[in-house]
Amino acid sequence: MDERLMQYIRRQFRSAGRQVEQAKHAYETAKYETASPPATLPQDEENKYRVVCRRYAEKRATGIDSEGRPECFESEHPDCESCRRDITEGIIETW
Repeated sequence: MDERLMQYIRRQFRSAGRQVEQAKHAYETAKYETASPPATLPQDEENKYRVVCRRYAEKRATGIDSEGRPECFESEHPDCESCRRDITEGIIETW
């Protein structure tokens, strides 16, 4: 193959690799920056979010902070951590 063609192909592969890495970084950054509660979560009259507590399996109306943690959140408790993760992803069970 012609050397110029090989250089062109290498440049294109490097460029594609950089674009993939930039897209991965942008996805991860956006994923964790949007930790506030999604607008799709139902709220009551007092603007508290209606979620089903993972830890105690009960319906709760609770506030959620900007990091996606409900008021009843306990750090490092596995049920609370999964609840926070589900809130930020918008897949928490609601009522």
